[in-house]
Amino acid sequence: MQLEIGKIYTGKVKGIAQYGAFVDIDGGGSGMVHISEISNTFVNAIRDHLTEGQEVKVKVIGINEQGKVSLSIKKAETAEDSANPEKKHFKKERKFNKPNIYEPKKSIPQSEMTFDDMLAHFKQSSEERIGDLKRSTDRKNGTRRK
Repeated sequence: MQLEIGKIYTGKVKGIAQYGAFVDIDGGGSGMVHISEISNTFVNAIRDHLTEGQEVKVKVIGINEQGKVSLSIKKAETAEDSANPEKKHFKKERKFNKPNIYEPKKSIPQSEMTFDDMLAHFKQSSEERIGDLKRSTDRKNGTRRK
């Protein structure tokens, strides 16, 4: 049986190595699932996720010139989930006391500002900009104030 890239197959784990698991695909053929393609989470030990003889769904992600087949379990799961819209994944929703929205300070419209108000506003914004520029140039130059 000829394996096709992008297709999902069922197989059995035949061997586990430090860097991946070897899977025999039903109908003929075999390949390797690299440790990075086992799960969407960090995999420290493959034996925590797979056992020899376990039946798994795998997706063919590549075949090199020597005929070695690269497989992925995590891509087979995500492709299966998108194909089955009945499966719902519930994620915990984060609830914040305060919405994460930027709200600028309320200011007086310029038409109602006096000259002194405008001058004070200009001085404040100028000082903030100069401070930002100094901090950025200090970081670039590698100098720090003590």
